[in-house]
Amino acid sequence: MAGYQYQQRLKEFEAILESDVIDLKALRKLCFLSGCPHEKSIRSRCWKIFFNYLPLERNKWRAELQKQRNLYKQYLQEMIILPGKKMKSKESMSGELCDHPLNPNPDSEWRETFRDNEMLVQIDKDCRRLCPDLSFFQQATEFPCDELLNAMSDVETLRKRVEHCALQSETVSKNRLGITVNMVTKKRTQSEEYALLPDGKEAHWEVVERILFLYAKLNPGLNYVQGMNEILGPIYYTLASDTDQDCREFAEADSFFLFTCLMGEIRDFFIKTLDDSDCGIGSQMRKLTELVQKLDNPLYQRLEHQELKPQFYAFRWITLLLSQEFHLPDVLRIWDSLFSDPNRFDFLIYLCCAMLMSIRKDVLANDFPTNMKLVQRIESMIDLQQVLCKARELSQLTKIG
Repeated sequence: MAGYQYQQRLKEFEAILESDVIDLKALRKLCFLSGCPHEKSIRSRCWKIFFNYLPLERNKWRAELQKQRNLYKQYLQEMIILPGKKMKSKESMSGELCDHPLNPNPDSEWRETFRDNEMLVQIDKDCRRLCPDLSFFQQATEFPCDELLNAMSDVETLRKRVEHCALQSETVSKNRLGITVNMVTKKRTQSEEYALLPDGKEAHWEVVERILFLYAKLNPGLNYVQGMNEILGPIYYTLASDTDQDCREFAEADSFFLFTCLMGEIRDFFIKTLDDSDCGIGSQMRKLTELVQKLDNPLYQRLEHQELKPQFYAFRWITLLLSQEFHLPDVLRIWDSLFSDPNRFDFLIYLCCAMLMSIRKDVLANDFPTNMKLVQRIESMIDLQQVLCKARELSQLTKIG
């Protein structure tokens, strides 16, 4: 019976996605309630539609995709290949004094290079540890970047740039998202523990690294902030593991634009100076606290009494869209509902509230240290499907704010 129902769902998705004009309302409802199947490019197409990367008119898809993919190639040329050629040529012109690493002139190109390299090292480290429980990101992509491979002999690639400024020693700490980070104290050549694939091949994490570097270069007001790799990872995985070859072949370009669209909606969460503003992460955590108080006052009182503040757990939940709280398949299922809901960040708050309510008995019975561990390792304590159902129920019963 379950298999029959699943096949019926597949047919419903296909009927909508093969229409001349996509019925967005019907597609949202179907995806929100039951999630997207990964077969037949359904999830990939749905996410592209929900972020307006694909228009609702199917006859415009090919032209729109071609335009965006060509634009991405242009970004590669302007932000990586051409600067990489300049860096390569500078290395071979060591006797010339027109510009050099010690040039104090603020217009020196070396100053920007040093800033970029510092950012690149952090991106590189974050991407190497992306989804460590999966082998996918360490595997070679079947579609490495031809533009870079063809120009490799003339270009200082990101891989080479990281090798020149890799790490000697590190101290471990946690950043504002609760993510373990490493602080650079000295530099050396690349360590063997970070073995790369042979020239001509690229691991999937290297593709993610390149996307994040381009995004940072194109968004200098934000640059790269730790945690962005956790947002991009599930998007890229979805497209790069798709059953359709065209989707896999252009997963890099399409992931860049989907990531850019998503960051356009949540970028304020990553800006520390906006934490306490109406659009910042502080406002979202207050909404969660107020919702818990409204729906389950005993639970709210317990959290308040123990001073178990949302900064200790909900900060990461909300900022990273729960991507670090669940294994990747469950993250994709959560994001199906999150992306398909027009008020998706309200639904995220309902989902976080439902997660807390699902462990209320334990929270009411436990002491502070036990509850702290509980909310920071919540996946093992909850049934995701039940929590999703509870979140939908809460969203229908009450309004946030």
